[in-house]
Amino acid sequence: MYRLYYQILGFVSTTRLFNVIVLCLTQYLISIYILAPERSLTSLILDFNLFIIVLVTAISTLSGYIINNFYDFEKDRINRPKMFFLGNLISVINQLKIYFLFNLIVMIISISISYKVFVFYSFYIFIIWLYSYKIKRFYWASNFISSAIVIYPFFGVILYFGTFSFKVILMALFLFNLLFLRDLVKDLQNFNGDWIQEYKTIPIIYGVFKTKIVASFFSLFTFILSINLLNFNLGNIYFYYLLSIFFILIWTVYLWIYRDQKNYLWLRNFIKVWILIGVFSITLIT
Repeated sequence: MYRLYYQILGFVSTTRLFNVIVLCLTQYLISIYILAPERSLTSLILDFNLFIIVLVTAISTLSGYIINNFYDFEKDRINRPKMFFLGNLISVINQLKIYFLFNLIVMIISISISYKVFVFYSFYIFIIWLYSYKIKRFYWASNFISSAIVIYPFFGVILYFGTFSFKVILMALFLFNLLFLRDLVKDLQNFNGDWIQEYKTIPIIYGVFKTKIVASFFSLFTFILSINLLNFNLGNIYFYYLLSIFFILIWTVYLWIYRDQKNYLWLRNFIKVWILIGVFSITLIT
């Protein structure tokens, strides 16, 4: 009984199940409120093709977290000992078995829908593996690719509905910037483990001070994006982007004040919470 409980706990930790649930929920919310607002809620929820896209996204993302956990084995032992313990309640061999099983399921489902869906998710699986295996060690690509990977599944529903506008681009860039800032702070937080494992992150190559300058630049870009999004008729989500202006200013100030790993974790969690608030704010779009 206890063994099963710990295996379930290990699976949830390894696959970041909560993150995947939020990702799938977000795909449905942007479909309902942004990409196909003219369709009824019932028709979208019962849309089988949309369900399959969300399902395949969920399974491929779960497998992505598993392979990322596999390659981060030694680094997480140093940087996140508690998460390391939870993430390895399932043996490495079993993690790899689940990883390949999930990818096989994705391939079978996607090829049964269309060749384009198969190619789209095959590339998604491949780029996650390449990022986990090699790219994350290169400071010049790691943060950009990591943020792009998170956004990539949303293009699945965008392509499905064929809706692409300047407003959608700005909203995607806003999310990309928040994700990029989150990853920069993560690199500051994981400095010790990255240095031991010889990861070439921006803080390792250029130091903490210059990393904060880069973060401040992207904070400024996020600030500008927030102001531009206020010009669109987005309903009550207007207030989310208005508050984002103040949030990013305060967050940047504390970025320069904070200097230790614990406080960097707080900054990273604040970004996560703000992204989560943004997800539920989608329901305010009219």
